[in-house]
Amino acid sequence: MAAPIEGEREIDDLPKNPANHEALTPLWFLERAAVVQPRRPAVVHGSTTYTWAETYRRCRRLASALALRSIGPGCTVAVIAPNVPALYEAHFGVPMAGAVLNSINIRLNAQTIAFLLEHSSSKVVMADQEYFSLAEEALKIIADKHKKDTFRRPLMVVIGDENCDPNSLHVALRNGAVEYEKLLETGDPEFAWKPPKDEWQSIAIGYTSGTTSSPKGVVLHHRGAYLMALSAALVWGLNEGAVYLWTLPMFHCNGWCYTWSLAALFGTSICLRQVTTKAIYSAIANLGVTHFCAAPVVLNSLINAPPAEKILPLPRTVNVMTAGAAPPASLLASMSDQGFRVTHTYGLTETYGPSTICVWKPEWDLLPPETRARLHSRQGVRYIGLEGLDVVNPETMAPVPADGKTIGEIVMRGNCVMKGYLKNPKANQEAFAGGWYHTGDLGVKHTDGYIEVKDRSKDIIISGGENISSLEVENVLYKHPAVLEVSVVARPDERWGESPCAFITLKPDARAGKDEEAISAEIMKFCREKMPAYWVPKSVVFGPLPKTGTGKIQKNILRKKAKELGPVKKSRL
Repeated sequence: MAAPIEGEREIDDLPKNPANHEALTPLWFLERAAVVQPRRPAVVHGSTTYTWAETYRRCRRLASALALRSIGPGCTVAVIAPNVPALYEAHFGVPMAGAVLNSINIRLNAQTIAFLLEHSSSKVVMADQEYFSLAEEALKIIADKHKKDTFRRPLMVVIGDENCDPNSLHVALRNGAVEYEKLLETGDPEFAWKPPKDEWQSIAIGYTSGTTSSPKGVVLHHRGAYLMALSAALVWGLNEGAVYLWTLPMFHCNGWCYTWSLAALFGTSICLRQVTTKAIYSAIANLGVTHFCAAPVVLNSLINAPPAEKILPLPRTVNVMTAGAAPPASLLASMSDQGFRVTHTYGLTETYGPSTICVWKPEWDLLPPETRARLHSRQGVRYIGLEGLDVVNPETMAPVPADGKTIGEIVMRGNCVMKGYLKNPKANQEAFAGGWYHTGDLGVKHTDGYIEVKDRSKDIIISGGENISSLEVENVLYKHPAVLEVSVVARPDERWGESPCAFITLKPDARAGKDEEAISAEIMKFCREKMPAYWVPKSVVFGPLPKTGTGKIQKNILRKKAKELGPVKKSRL
């Protein structure tokens, strides 16, 4: 190869400087929204509305108040709250202070939340008044675990809400918590926040149970949040001024990054504290909702809602993004018939939420409804902001043929993949083996390049959009004195898509005159006391477990049995 001529590389040697290079961060979206559309509604919650100018000032106050308390780079701020304005503001105010946001699933129990707070070294805990006692219980677990004199209690902030019982707020204040609005009053609305010097700086941490006995902390960076926020808006066709209904919890992968996308496009967030079909239809009819995201279980509820709760026909086409367990083709068809335009996506906490999309092709409009729905239920192709997506043989990393039959592991690569798991080098090594992120999900690649999930290699159960590790449920069940052996698999569920089904072999003396119904009730009660409500098996089957010659329980057989049982018809929270 000939040596380059002197001066030939000058075109590549021009250096970065402050005028032409800035670290990517979604925080700039908020500043721009406040300048361009200062009076447009940004956040609506009941009778309260904040404009983009007001939201920007409130976020700067939050950042300033945290900075005054020495909360900055390297610090984590935990928020335990449903979809309320304070949680939306935390997505900007916390990183504006240089800190990392840890938005916690409100459905978790105190034991799990205690682990998350301790593992993430959260210096501040902001808890909605309804969940303040849960936060206090979690902190007590941490304090009891350590010597009292070595435990440094984080700053406790309670988020008041006029829609809740005021007594819970009074209790929190008596316990020494700072009320959120009072905290903001200590901050400067003109706080001169600074963007990160390095876009690799962490912006958020989210926890996923995966398949280990302890949750894993997924660390995300500013660059990925910026790119995914724009990518998520582009692939969905999110328009400027969209009115977005928060049915999806913001604690789920930072609201699939739409917390930041909405600021980029001056959209309006309609906060929904409790998700009900009546509230969704009402918001569509009365608040101008154009978009919302939801797990298939929510879509199923909308289709099967009582006539008194529905407001049809819809006043406009409403765009719906769904992810989680693959939605049945019939559900997608029914949503379309009612005037919803459904976009099907797939992703993980480790990829900032959904990162593949089933892009609709115009030629599909000419196909029979059943065929269209089947194609639509696939997980699709990569987002614009994801550079690599494939289905590979996990042993050789060779791509599987695009035949729609050969099963391999779904892998991803690019700027919208997590930094890694916090304090877990072994898990990072496994997750990034071969230069790809390994999802642990098994799928196929079709001739048109669209992928389709076929199974979960590590027995993750997706119930109502929530990931449940069967291993973790089994570990709890094994603590019950009547249980000899147990295996938990997914069973179809009419309401939740999937729910845990426990196959149990009882100890010889466990019955003691009790029938199986009574023992099942005891086990359910035990589970409700020991694990989050959505983990609790919705069905229990007693009998010997099928095993291989080496004694390994054959989960494939149990999954088949669970499917043969048919869907759970009366699943409850």
